[in-house]
Amino acid sequence: MLFLVVALLLLGVVLGTVAHAPLGFSLAAAAVIAAWLGVFALRERHGRRRHTSTH
Repeated sequence: MLFLVVALLLLGVVLGTVAHAPLGFSLAAAAVIAAWLGVFALRERHGRRRHTSTH
């Protein structure tokens, strides 16, 4: 429960920061985060495929 409260508090802080940041900066940061999540998802998918095929 405490983790959820802290996560929501951090989400509020981040959204408040983005609301005051310039639009260009917010879009650039969103693109970097999206690329990072995409690379992470591809690595996870590739790692699970290789891991499950050997067992």
